[in-house]
Amino acid sequence: MLTAKGEEEDKVKGLESGAEDYLTKPFSFPELLARIKAMLRRVKPTAVNEEIIYLDLKVDRVAMKVYRQNKEVSLGPKEFKLLDFLITQPKRVYSREQLLEQVWGEDINVESRTVDVHITRLRQAINIDGSKPLIRTVRSAGYSLEN
Repeated sequence: MLTAKGEEEDKVKGLESGAEDYLTKPFSFPELLARIKAMLRRVKPTAVNEEIIYLDLKVDRVAMKVYRQNKEVSLGPKEFKLLDFLITQPKRVYSREQLLEQVWGEDINVESRTVDVHITRLRQAINIDGSKPLIRTVRSAGYSLEN
């Protein structure tokens, strides 16, 4: 909290109301910087889900492996990134442009049909005999991971 109120009572109220720190005006830039650095040291990085499971599909983000019905599925790097992105919000429809941006990045110069090719490869890889197709095409909208 950054304020002109420097009385002890004000500091106590500020800290009790949820402030992580309390700095009164006037302040020096080096002190502000030191307090910010101290706060950053206390922040713990949030863990990324190492495994995501959706129905009978499991994505191991650390090992970069995919399993369907407990059988390992071989995917190329782009197909893995596509699936990893789709599985974060199943049932949400993503346009080709959104998938291009997330998987290939904004600066890459590729055609939107590239997504179609990689979706086809991904479908072929994860659709094991007897399993339900998981990737759905939504006409004029894009693709989603469904059940």
